Amino acid sequence: MRLGDRIRERREQLGLSRPQLAQRLGVSPSAVSNYELGGSFPKEDILLRLFDCLETEPNDLFRDSFRAGGQVLFQGERALLEQYRSLTALGRETVRSVTRALCDYRDDLERGKPDREARVIPLYRSPAAAGYAAPVFGEDFDYIPVTEEVPQGAEFAVRIQGDSMEPWIADGSVAYVNRDPLAAGDVGIFWVDGDILCKQYYKDPAGTVYLFSLNRARADADVVLTAASGRGLACFGRVICHAPALPGKD
Repeated sequence: MRLGDRIRERREQLGLSRPQLAQRLGVSPSAVSNYELGGSFPKEDILLRLFDCLETEPNDLFRDSFRAGGQVLFQGERALLEQYRSLTALGRETVRSVTRALCDYRDDLERGKPDREARVIPLYRSPAAAGYAAPVFGEDFDYIPVTEEVPQGAEFAVRIQGDSMEPWIADGSVAYVNRDPLAAGDVGIFWVDGDILCKQYYKDPAGTVYLFSLNRARADADVVLTAASGRGLACFGRVICHAPALPGKD
């Protein structure tokens, strides 16, 4: 049975008209008609909504003739596609970005192009008070190439001043940063009431945020923000480094 026939059959089993299914999908009734008649194939976002609206799994709808864009998918490809669909929107975008980069690299090799220019990231160079990182926004910066010494996931870099993060992040060293979400124990670049800080992050169940200095001799530079404090807090990114265990939690 064709995919379009299965869509129609499942729609009728649920007692839905074409206009009703179209309204749930956010498309026109003629688009649903095209899906069922095989005139067009649902786009990715529509296809994901289609599974929900028809209350069915991909394997049930496609079965052994599982197709995407008119191409038959083998068992391993189906498993990858289902894993992809189980990801969050951010996870799916990450997969797409990596896939695009790999395809571009393949195309360059096939065309015999020389190596691409090295990727560059901004290094923010403004000095800051001891224990602070250079401000990330609204400051002068230099572009630096992403060489073998630079983590490939880095999106920008800041220069650290002060000893509050030693010996893991030395005074005057460059911290490489990406915009991954922070987990407990990660080191991040934070904005706190106008100051830019490089600190280790922890948030307790009550909503209190602790920003620790890795150098425990500089515990005086720790910052504690309770949920009711009203103080401003923003995170610019996660520092790519191997940090020690949280104070008192090893």
